[in-house]
Amino acid sequence: MAQQDDGLLREVEEELRRERLEKIWKEYGTYVLAAAAAVVFGVLGFKYWESHRLAAAQESGARYEDALILLNDKKDGSAEKEFEKIAGDGAGGYRSLAQLQLGGALAKQGKKAEALSTYEALANDAGADPMLREFAKIQAAGLRLGEADFTEMENRLTPLMAENSAWRYSARELLGLAAYKAGKTTEARTLLTPLFIDQSTPQSISERAQIVMAEIAAGEIAKKADAPAPAAAPAKSESPPAATTPPAPTMPPAKKD
Repeated sequence: MAQQDDGLLREVEEELRRERLEKIWKEYGTYVLAAAAAVVFGVLGFKYWESHRLAAAQESGARYEDALILLNDKKDGSAEKEFEKIAGDGAGGYRSLAQLQLGGALAKQGKKAEALSTYEALANDAGADPMLREFAKIQAAGLRLGEADFTEMENRLTPLMAENSAWRYSARELLGLAAYKAGKTTEARTLLTPLFIDQSTPQSISERAQIVMAEIAAGEIAKKADAPAPAAAPAKSESPPAATTPPAPTMPPAKKD
């Protein structure tokens, strides 16, 4: 009898569950299907976007390699045009790399304004790789060296001198050189001296820093050599002044008898 009661209870519970499920499905079934469809279409959309992105990156990569071949073959004009196209519509990191190549080509041709504009466009591109953005900032600062005042160079380079910056040594070298050109030898010494003391400094930067420091020292020596000697004090006479001879007394006229 107990077994029959248990079986009846199970049947009743199953019937109640079916009724609840049917009720829930009637009320929310449309939303469940819509959510499921959204997930499916979302996955399909992501897969399509990912496939499109990879295809675009591969195409840009092939175009970038072709431009490098033109550059290596000394076909600078054709290479520049290709880099310009990739910088405008390229995908992924190839767009940033093309901007750097284009900026370098323009600078080599003496087109400093165009090169500076190209570098700064990359430096301000929030979507670009941070390391490439910082490299573009270094290149832009290098183009401004000798024309910008020391304050502008400080503003450009100080953020790149942090220990976590990949370009900190280049930034310190440039700012030290800017200080030297501005006649700020104390600041130049402070910036450049560590560059040839620190063993982790790249050798080329260390050697250039030593050259500038040698020029600073030579300039200071030349200034000391050209400085006028102090005027000599007038010599004091050791002998007393010569005595003045008094006039001979005048004899009175003789009296007549």
